[in-house]
Amino acid sequence: MKIIQLVPGISYGDAVGNDMLAMKSVLDGMGIENAIYADFIDPRLPEGTAKSAEHLPEMEKDDAVIYHMAAGSRLNYIFGNLKCKRVMVYHNITPPEFFENYDEYAYAQCVRGYNELKWLADKTDYCLAVSEYNKQDLLRMGFICPIDVLPIVIPFEDYDRDPAENILQKYKDGYTNILFVGRVVPNKKHEDIIRAFARYQEYYNPKSRLILIGSSKPGDKYKNHLTRYIEQAEIPNVVFPGHISFREILAFYKVSDVFLCESEHEGFCVPLVEAMYLGTPVIAYDAAAVASTLNGAGILMDTKDPMITAGMIDRLVTDDELRKTVLANQKERLADFTYEKIATQFEELLRKNVL
Repeated sequence: MKIIQLVPGISYGDAVGNDMLAMKSVLDGMGIENAIYADFIDPRLPEGTAKSAEHLPEMEKDDAVIYHMAAGSRLNYIFGNLKCKRVMVYHNITPPEFFENYDEYAYAQCVRGYNELKWLADKTDYCLAVSEYNKQDLLRMGFICPIDVLPIVIPFEDYDRDPAENILQKYKDGYTNILFVGRVVPNKKHEDIIRAFARYQEYYNPKSRLILIGSSKPGDKYKNHLTRYIEQAEIPNVVFPGHISFREILAFYKVSDVFLCESEHEGFCVPLVEAMYLGTPVIAYDAAAVASTLNGAGILMDTKDPMITAGMIDRLVTDDELRKTVLANQKERLADFTYEKIATQFEELLRKNVL
C-alpha cells in the first residue's frame, strides 16, 4: 500500500504545508510508502519535498490519497475521480461574499471552491477537519462520509529561534503594542481592529501602537480602504510592517502586550496558537473556528463594540492578575497542540479509517 498527499500548492512555512510535512513524518515512521504532490511547489522548500502533480503515480484500489482542500483547483476533480481510497483534510474556504467588493478574482475562486467542495460530498471516503467548525461546514455541504477533527500540526521548535534584535530594540520603547498577524484580506476585519485601537488610544492610552502584520497584493482595494480610513480618521501609530522575516515576526510577538483578533472567518487560525506559545495574551472575537481553537484560553468576546473591546484591552494591560490568569490558561491549552499528541491522533485515525 502507498499513500500520497495531494495539494494545489505547497508553500514555505505556511500552515497547510507544515501540516503535510508533519503527516509525512508520521507516515514515514509507520513504514508506509508515501510522497507529496502539488501543482505549485515553493522553490524555497528543500529539494525533494514534493513532486509535480503532473506525475501522479498509478493508484491501486487499496492505496490512499490524502487531499488537502482549501481552494478551487483542477485537482479537486482529479481527487474525486480516483479509484483508490479518498481522504480529505479540510482546511476551509473563505465565504466569497467577503471579497465581493474588493477582489473579483478571489471572489470567483472562493465560489469555485465551494462548488467543487459540494461536488466532492459523495465522492470522499473519509474526512479530517482541522476544527469542529470545519466539520460542521462539511456537514452543511452534504458530506456523508465519516468525519473526525484533527488540529493542524504547528512546528513549535521553529518558534524557539532568536527574535530579530532590531525589532526588539525599536519597539520596546515604552509604548503599549497591540498586534494582529494575518493576511490583509476582508474576512480578517482589520477595520474592526483599527476602530477598537482608536478608542483605546483616545480614551485609555495615547502612548500605544497598532501593528498589523500580513501580506497584501500591490494596489489591493482592501488595503487601500484601510489606509484611507486611518488617514481620514487621523489615527496615529498604526504600522503595516509588510513582508518581513520569520525572526522579525517572532520579535513583534515578543514586544506586543495584546494580540487582538476581530476576524469573522477562520478555519483554524494558527496565529492564535502562535500568540499563546510566544506569551502574548489574546483577545478574540467569537466567530467561525476561533472559539474551538482557543477552547477556554485567551479572552473570547461576543461583541465587536469598539469601546467595549478598548476597555478589555486596557484591563488586560493594567490588571496583572488577569494577565497572569490569561497567560496560564493559554499555556495549558498549548498541551493539546503538541506534535506528539496530534501525530498520535493522526496515526490512530489512519489505522481505524484508512489502513
